[in-house]
Amino acid sequence: MKTAMVLAAGLGKRMRPLTDSVPKPMISIAGKTLLDRGLDALAGAGVEKAVVNVHYLPQQIIDHVAQRSRPHIVVSDESGLLLDSAGGIVTALPELGTEPFYILNADTFWIDRDDRDLERLALAWDGARMDILLMLARPDDATGHTGSTDFLLDAEGRLARARGTPEGLIYAGAAIVHPRIFEGAVAEPHSLNIYFDRAIAAGRLFGMSMRGHWITVGTPDAVAAAEAAIARHGGS
Repeated sequence: MKTAMVLAAGLGKRMRPLTDSVPKPMISIAGKTLLDRGLDALAGAGVEKAVVNVHYLPQQIIDHVAQRSRPHIVVSDESGLLLDSAGGIVTALPELGTEPFYILNADTFWIDRDDRDLERLALAWDGARMDILLMLARPDDATGHTGSTDFLLDAEGRLARARGTPEGLIYAGAAIVHPRIFEGAVAEPHSLNIYFDRAIAAGRLFGMSMRGHWITVGTPDAVAAAEAAIARHGGS
C-alpha cells in the first residue's frame, strides 16, 4: 500500500479545553503529536503519499505537515464543510487513486511489538475476497477505550457487528479499503459505517487482530494514561 487517507478533520469536542486553541491531531502525547504518530506509522509501512483532511483550526495542521518529508502530504481542505469520515474520503478520491489504500484515524495510535501491524494488515489484504479490511484491538490490550466492542471476528476473518458483546474486538482506527466501494458516492457528509454495513451484508468486511498495544485519547484525563502506556510498552 503506497497511499493513505488520514482523517484529521474532527472537532475534538471531548478533548476540551485542550482543543480550544489546538486541533486534536496536534495534541502532543509523550512529546509527539497524535498526527505525527500516525504519519510515522504510515511512513514505516512504506506509504509514499498521505492525504490529510482538515477542518478545525486547519492552518496549524497545514503548517505542521509542511515540515515533513515522509510520507508526501496532500492536504484536503474541508474548512468550509465538515464531511464526516466517508465524505472526506470521497472528496479526496482523485488523490487516492484506483488502488487499495490505508485509512487512519488521526486520534488513535499503537505501540508495535514484533512486527509492524500496518505491514501485517497489508499482507492480510486479499482484494478478491475483501472490500474492507479493519485492524482490530483486543479490549485487554488497549488503553483509553471506554466504549463497548465493535466487531466479532469469525474463523475465516469475516466480521459481524459485536453489539457490545464481551468477546468482540475494537476497531483500532486503521483499515485498508478498495476505492470501488465509493463508486457513485457523493462528496457530502456521511459515515464510513454505511460502507462497513454494506460490506458485512456482502460478506466482504474482514478484520485482522493486531499484535501491538492500542491507545486512544478521547478526553484530557486520558493523556496521562496514554503516556504511561507508552512507557510501559516501550514506545517513544
